[in-house]
Amino acid sequence: MGLLEPYYSISQAIGITMTIQKDGNVQLDGCQVMVKDKQLHLEKKIPNIDSVEGLGKQFSKSIPVALNLSGRGVLYKQIPGAGEINASNFSTILPNASPDDFYIQHFVSGNQSFIAVIRKTDADKWIDALVKQGFQIYMLSLGPFPAQHVLPQLNIYSEEIIFNGVRIERDEDFHWKTFRYEESAQAPFPLKIDNEAIDQELVMPYAAAFQLVLSARLDVIQAEVPGLQAILEQLLNDKKLKVNGFLILLACFLLLLINTVIFSSMNNDNQRLSQQVTSSVQNTSDVQTIKDDIAQKEALLKNLGWEGGIRKSILIDQIASLLPPGISWKEITINPIDRLGSRAQRSLQFARQKIEVRGISPQIIPINEWIARIKTRHWVKGIQLESYTYNSELNTGQFILTITY
Repeated sequence: MGLLEPYYSISQAIGITMTIQKDGNVQLDGCQVMVKDKQLHLEKKIPNIDSVEGLGKQFSKSIPVALNLSGRGVLYKQIPGAGEINASNFSTILPNASPDDFYIQHFVSGNQSFIAVIRKTDADKWIDALVKQGFQIYMLSLGPFPAQHVLPQLNIYSEEIIFNGVRIERDEDFHWKTFRYEESAQAPFPLKIDNEAIDQELVMPYAAAFQLVLSARLDVIQAEVPGLQAILEQLLNDKKLKVNGFLILLACFLLLLINTVIFSSMNNDNQRLSQQVTSSVQNTSDVQTIKDDIAQKEALLKNLGWEGGIRKSILIDQIASLLPPGISWKEITINPIDRLGSRAQRSLQFARQKIEVRGISPQIIPINEWIARIKTRHWVKGIQLESYTYNSELNTGQFILTITY
């Protein structure tokens, strides 16, 4: 809330002082202030404006106005205590008068109450005169009391304050003891607001504008004018609404921006992952295609009888070199016909990677010895004596040996 408070406040204001003379003429003084870089600056300082109509030539009508009235028609009463002014005790201020006929301002300083009143008809006349010129009035104050907010800014350090026909007596705690109007009371030296010179006629216009700009933070010294208080409250609420609306819009924009960034990042990741998946699927498909192609080629090679480049002649030489005495070969077949497979497939099938040896041996013992020798070769996966039969006519045995490689 503290960070946003300057944006909720009024950024610039015009203070106009009307001093009603005894002859009915009015003295007009105006001052425009603006908040810049968290500091209040005097933008215009125009004393002794000739007429109400002349105000429109000096100040922008779009800037909020705080009006201060003093002089004829404004009545003052100082009473001890700080009690509330209401219908029951208003008669102690103005006997035989109704509070409904007056705008009432109550300023408390220390243990003293300073009451200022003006008839509503008189105040409304001056307010309407400014409104007809196009100005929008947001605050009405009476007498010198709003100066309380700016006295610490003046280059006056004593307990007595004198400026533009006003004499204010204060105690050691700078609480107001008394005040009075003296036409001859003029500031004894040039006045300054901080380091900027200011005419004494402009102290009250500056004070009126000052408390309008800081109305959200000050205990404003003003007459109770319900219509003006309502439009001031509406102005401040509108500013809050605009600031809050802007913040909500900014938050929505930031959320949208964050959502866009996240969506863009996720979309890029999704595209990257999609490309990776596509590439992986393509690679898998390529691998499967290669596997299928290899399988087809292997099947073709098998059908063609290719056995990985094995040189069968070497295998046969090694088998022959291990042949014991007494055994004779009759026939050797590489990949002999697979009779069982051929019958099952009804086509000629061959036993792959097999060597079939047919021969004769008068005894089976040399065959067993030969089998034992063949098993020592690393390329031999299996060896089987398919049959051994003795032929009495030939007086020898016949055998069939199958070697798997």
